[in-house]
Amino acid sequence: MKKNIVIVGAGLAGSLCALYMLKRGYQVRIYERRPDMRKTALVAGRSINLALSKRGWTALEKVNVDEYVRDIAIPMPKRIMHDDDGNLTDQYYGNKDQAIFSVPRGELNVLLMNLAEKEGAKIFFNHKCTDVSFDKAELNFYNNATQKNITIECDLIVGADGAYSAVRDKMMRQDRFQFSQFYIEHGYKELLIPANPDGTHKIEKNALHIWPRGNFMLIALPNLDGSYTCTLFSPFEGNDSFEKLDTDQKVNEFFSRVFPDFTKLIPDLSDQFFKNPTSSMGIFKCYPWHLNDYCVLIGDSAHATVPFYGQGMNASFEDCRILDELINDEDDLKSSLIRYSQARKSNGDGLQDLSLHNFIVMRDKTADPKFLLQKKIEQKFSKLHPEKWVPLYSMVSFTNTPYSEAWKIGMKQEKLMEQIMSIENINELWDTDEVMQKMLKIVKNTQKIT
Repeated sequence: MKKNIVIVGAGLAGSLCALYMLKRGYQVRIYERRPDMRKTALVAGRSINLALSKRGWTALEKVNVDEYVRDIAIPMPKRIMHDDDGNLTDQYYGNKDQAIFSVPRGELNVLLMNLAEKEGAKIFFNHKCTDVSFDKAELNFYNNATQKNITIECDLIVGADGAYSAVRDKMMRQDRFQFSQFYIEHGYKELLIPANPDGTHKIEKNALHIWPRGNFMLIALPNLDGSYTCTLFSPFEGNDSFEKLDTDQKVNEFFSRVFPDFTKLIPDLSDQFFKNPTSSMGIFKCYPWHLNDYCVLIGDSAHATVPFYGQGMNASFEDCRILDELINDEDDLKSSLIRYSQARKSNGDGLQDLSLHNFIVMRDKTADPKFLLQKKIEQKFSKLHPEKWVPLYSMVSFTNTPYSEAWKIGMKQEKLMEQIMSIENINELWDTDEVMQKMLKIVKNTQKIT
């Protein structure tokens, strides 16, 4: 008998999950709280551009939609660091043939929804989930258009409705369900660098641009139309915080002082600053990620994180792939969902640890010569001994190594590198065979690190 799947949320995770379920021959319906975004202009203001990497591509490839996505993706093999004086430093993410990809969230979401509908999914907009049954796969929705309540039955409910998930909210009322949330002191605001009059990019196209300033940070990711989607990260309170920047004069003075070369790129900077909302960022944890044999969480519903590793979407896409792989016995969904919960929980936690750690790396260390030297040493050693060392960033972005495993290995690598960086005159000796041999010896003595 064909399984009847209801997915709550037509965002990135929900739309891709629909493609996986359709490929299995299931009947799929998606219910989305918001209106159909395809019928309105895609408006900037409350999003961070997406960085698509290996595990995201792997999930897209499994349902044969990766080539569609490549048409709207821009490769970024490196980050370009802008210092206080406007000097630029190239920092490659891995080998020069490896890249993460800038993808516009709205366009990607529209693409995945269209593909899901083409394959047979039915999407219902303006439907707010108001209840989930504890006894069976049954949901209640409020239709904002008709102002009526409806009840839907199915075989499996997939909660893909984001960090403030209505499905998870109902699951929290079951006994022994664990949930926690933690907000960092920083928020973010989106800004847009417009294209040149001829449609070209004002700064280098194939790179993620970063302005690290300790307590503040700006990033810019390229768009196909020549513009850049930028994100300012700043504390909510304190000196120069979002709270304090409350006039045009204060905003212009702050940017001219802290990000002088960036300020020249946006003619309507203060207008954008006050027009676009300021959003919070947090870590949401829960367990289990399933309810009996008929309800499961994917994406931000299960493991919302801060965006500093660019892995939120990639992890959500990976959820879809792993869930599909673990649904083996179609008559025993309960054991499949248990395996999924157990397999993904540790990786959700690992992703969140990685994301918080990379915030410090991006805002502080990308401008630190010692940190940059360490990365050079790691990259050289990795090329000489790829079976013994894969740098942490490469593990996360260019492999499908589980997040939890990458986090543990990365912390071991960090301790090992402390020994290497303490070598006298390491600035002068780092490129020598002597240093590489010492590193090899340490690695062999502490276990194989991949």
